[in-house]
Amino acid sequence: MSMQALVLSQYKGPLVPTTLPIPEPARGEVLVRIHASGLNPLDTKIRAGAAAHARHPLPLVLGIDLAGVVVGLGADVTRFKVGDEVYGMTGGVGGIQGSLAQYAAVDAQLLAHKPSSLSMREAAALPLAFITSYAGIVDRARLQAGQTVLVQGGAGGVGHVSVQLARALGANVYATASARDHEVVARFGATPIDYATRTVEQYVYDMTAGEGFDLVVDTVGGATLDASFAAVKHFGHVVSALGWGTHALAPLSFREATYSGVFTLHPLLTGKHRAHHGEMLVEATRLAEQGKLVPHLDARRWDLASAERAYDAITERTARGKIVVEID
Repeated sequence: MSMQALVLSQYKGPLVPTTLPIPEPARGEVLVRIHASGLNPLDTKIRAGAAAHARHPLPLVLGIDLAGVVVGLGADVTRFKVGDEVYGMTGGVGGIQGSLAQYAAVDAQLLAHKPSSLSMREAAALPLAFITSYAGIVDRARLQAGQTVLVQGGAGGVGHVSVQLARALGANVYATASARDHEVVARFGATPIDYATRTVEQYVYDMTAGEGFDLVVDTVGGATLDASFAAVKHFGHVVSALGWGTHALAPLSFREATYSGVFTLHPLLTGKHRAHHGEMLVEATRLAEQGKLVPHLDARRWDLASAERAYDAITERTARGKIVVEID
């Protein structure tokens, strides 16, 4: 039995439609018929050969997130049955086949049942974004109801999910965004801040009377992480999934604040703590079915034949929401 997949054989090269054998699920794995593949900015870096930390050797199949239907079970799988609709952050790094294919054999620990309130396309937009948000906001910062949260880049893939998660936990949420995206962050429950026209000092004074935010969630990195150190409250917390540069810690130290890094790929790359990814997505399903978590999707529709253009939408920064490729 065979399937269609998009294969990258050289960095910066084309995604070539290729016939591959349908994989067999090993012990602890399920075979998923993929209906939708969620694309992330990391995919474009892997494709360009600029993401050594993802350890994805050529030839490769991209696509970190998926939503689909279980069509086969490996030994010792008890949480799922054939016919279950599932979603997860399941591959596309570490030499694990990605989701730009019709089928994938997936570690069952990485999956959760898809929210019944969301389509396959919507569900495929959530796993990496929610897992990154949850790891920072809940696991690292242990956000409490009533605290103030600043999400840097609140209209982005991780950003708009972080806004919704913080709101669901009872926080007062603010988010930086370009003027064109203020409506997006407001719709998800955050007070928008125009980072282009207001300094950190200005919005900290205006929004918190100069006290700073209990938690700052950085989804941008670089200079924005430096701004986050200047925006956090005394004894507050900064979390970032992009803290890879060189940063001055003095503003953080003077506030006696703490910093936590998030490396979402670690379970995929090492095989450790994978069950927690599945547990986090169970919580995402609960929030989605309560109407508290809704993905923001780019309005355009993509399939395997147009996936090249979907990647262009990310690299050219024309996407207005998450990009999802529908495999059907």
